[in-house]
Amino acid sequence: MHSSTALPITDIKTKAAINYDKTEKQLIELLSTEDLDNRLEELHSVVNNVEKTTDFAIKAAYQTASGDDAAHLFLQRILYRINRLKLFWFDDLQSYVNEDSFYLQKLRYRIESVWQRWEIAQLDVKSFKGIDVKKALHEKVAADIEPPLSEDNLYYRDELTMAGYRRLVAIHSLDGLVEASQISRTLGGVSNEIHAVLTRLLLEEYGGGRLARKHSSYFITMLEKLGMETQPEAYFDLVPWQLLATINHMFVVTERKSHFLRYIGGLLYGELSVPSGLRPYQGAAKRLGLSAEETSYWDIHIKVDELHGKWMLDDAALPLIDKYPQDAWEILLGYEQQKLLGSRSRKAVTQAVREADRE
Repeated sequence: MHSSTALPITDIKTKAAINYDKTEKQLIELLSTEDLDNRLEELHSVVNNVEKTTDFAIKAAYQTASGDDAAHLFLQRILYRINRLKLFWFDDLQSYVNEDSFYLQKLRYRIESVWQRWEIAQLDVKSFKGIDVKKALHEKVAADIEPPLSEDNLYYRDELTMAGYRRLVAIHSLDGLVEASQISRTLGGVSNEIHAVLTRLLLEEYGGGRLARKHSSYFITMLEKLGMETQPEAYFDLVPWQLLATINHMFVVTERKSHFLRYIGGLLYGELSVPSGLRPYQGAAKRLGLSAEETSYWDIHIKVDELHGKWMLDDAALPLIDKYPQDAWEILLGYEQQKLLGSRSRKAVTQAVREADRE
């Protein structure tokens, strides 16, 4: 007899024929195929395999009690490859021939809709409704701005080796080299004070329009000093699905205006939690004898994100509670969801870093 988490016999047989790496490569080819939407019949065998593999992975990741890390990773990589077309990578313009493909958007939605329901199910959404949102938000911020050092944070500060530090930097480069790009997706529309705050935040992240002072430039310097690759996505294959999910989630909440309050809550948590999250990395770098240039990205974020967290609370989240009293609970939802995604991501990254330490 099979347990409730076991795959049925038919799915076990299907799994034997599933090749996530091959399917991802097929998707990459579809991304650059001219006139993709009008050639789906011609590409039937490839399209059919992508869809079959995607459907199997959705079931394995989200519809079994235990989940499946390989399925999670495949799905988040597929989402990322589609979502990244919404940003400009300063590369060959032909890379964007399918940025508006109906087929790709349908594939994205097929994954995203199930994934987002799975994510929401892990939170007690009802607990955010019918309460004093301002009071709850102040309490959460007070608790999260400087939490006690976790076991993982102590590991970074006191035990991390150079091999582990390089793995840490490599994994974070995926997001660090295009940092804050998704804020730009929220700035269009009628002028208002909240957009002014987000614009101010974006300008700070982008060094006031000076490339050398853009925060991602500090990450490039850090990589250069460590003798590592500086090309965006150079270390994509090292990134765990949990971090990809955090990145993909930001695409979800920035691309849909109905999720604007959730985005504000998530950005609030992200900004206020950065200093305490990065201090152990900074401590590890100093213990390892690294130069100021080799720690510059951590240093500047620890310095400026304390202010950014205050902006997001006082000048964005609290005014929005007054503006949308019936929907303000979604700010709490966004806050807690970002906290959950971030915690899950940090645990996965730490596991990868520890493995590098042991190699």
